[in-house]
Amino acid sequence: MPASSPSITKSDPPGSAGVNRWLVLVVVCFAQFMVILDGTVVNVALPAIQTDLGFASSDLAWVVNAYTLVFGGFLLLGGRAADLFGRKRLFVAGVALFSIASLLDGLATSPGQLIVFRAIQGLAAALVSPAALSIITTTFDEGPDRTRALGVWAAIAGIGLAFGLIIGGVLVETLSWPWIFMINVPVGIAVVFAALRYVPESRIEGDHGGFDLAGAASVTGGLVALVYAIMQAGTEGWLSAPTLGFAALAVVLIAAFFAIERRHSAPLVRLGILKVRTLVAANGVVLLAVSGMFAMFFFTTLYFQQVLSYTPIEAGLAFLPFTVGIMGGSGVAQVLIKRIGLRATVVAGLVSTAAGLALMLRLTVGGSYVTEMLPSMALIAAGMGLVFVPVTLLATSGLDADDQGLASGLFNTSQQFGGALGLAVLSSLAASRTDGLLSDLGSGATRAQQLDALVSGYHVAFGVGAALMVVAALVAAALIRREDSAEVDVDEPVLVMA
Repeated sequence: MPASSPSITKSDPPGSAGVNRWLVLVVVCFAQFMVILDGTVVNVALPAIQTDLGFASSDLAWVVNAYTLVFGGFLLLGGRAADLFGRKRLFVAGVALFSIASLLDGLATSPGQLIVFRAIQGLAAALVSPAALSIITTTFDEGPDRTRALGVWAAIAGIGLAFGLIIGGVLVETLSWPWIFMINVPVGIAVVFAALRYVPESRIEGDHGGFDLAGAASVTGGLVALVYAIMQAGTEGWLSAPTLGFAALAVVLIAAFFAIERRHSAPLVRLGILKVRTLVAANGVVLLAVSGMFAMFFFTTLYFQQVLSYTPIEAGLAFLPFTVGIMGGSGVAQVLIKRIGLRATVVAGLVSTAAGLALMLRLTVGGSYVTEMLPSMALIAAGMGLVFVPVTLLATSGLDADDQGLASGLFNTSQQFGGALGLAVLSSLAASRTDGLLSDLGSGATRAQQLDALVSGYHVAFGVGAALMVVAALVAAALIRREDSAEVDVDEPVLVMA
């Protein structure tokens, strides 16, 4: 990046008499709602997708990971592209591509097709999300109005997470699983036309440092190879040729990413920013925490439907207490940061989440939602609420204004990669445990024994997820200092899981 600050050029959309800023906010929030929604809506549909398309249990996680990996890998590149080529232009292109990919998802007839189309959806989301946030920050000047606009943006993230599971359940049960994707098409068309009419264009002028496509491709390819190696290990073994081959490819591509970043005139990630302790602490904690939390969403969805025989709607509604809990925890976090400090709040949240995941080791084939699942879900939800508020604030504290955008992008990227890597590890370990037990039982295993093996695999995932939370707590205790609380502003809106 050049030392001098580039200018930002704005223009009103053709045919409009000025810009209605709040209408612009509505338009971009609708698009962000779709992006957030698709991160969770698919979970309730996984059993139906597995049955209909013939997914192997070890490959089912790719329905989620194909989206999150590509989303995370190209998120920073999407923000750079929006700055260079125009935020409105990238926003419209991203929403259009997202809508097309959603239609293709719904029309998929094989596992391979769905995984490819989900990856295209992730690429589109990486164009939409940073462009949308940039549109807000360039449409609203710094002050109370921008604070309110960002507060709405943050609320959309929470609503999308909450309603994704419920909407997914309703659509799967009343229509069919393709509709969780195809519902995006009319919404996307409406957003495109509204954006063309009401959203102003803006871009950075005079910044011609380049476009780091090689960096984005190498880091995304490296992480895809790493995830594939981990998932292969669950079926082929950790020392098998496919596992080791893809692991080696991952190392080469990730090493290439760092080499590219050191030499590129406009790197995707300026590596010097990784020397900021608070940023490293926040990203390390969130990567580990999201890795463990994905165990809760992915495996409890399967547990509800495949073991307890919940309908998709019942499975979606079963997550409502989690939504309430994480919102409550987020509110309490802002009070606790002032009273006990940022580090203590984060550690308390991670310990609560670890305890909740550990309690899930009590789940049985004939388990009770009220006595077994609900206490675990309450601890996890409250804990995550306590964690994400302070680490989100910490991720951008102590940085120059020029680095705020990069720091926010890194934080969101860590969330996506953490979820993908965690899900790969946990699903691989769970599948290995289940397959091993079924192999010992042989072809004569009863339905009850098969379900016992399935739940035993879930136990492994929950146990490792709890261990990841403990490691995250140790990282937080080691890297976050007492004085860091003074550098964050708990009155600012927090973009949790955005």
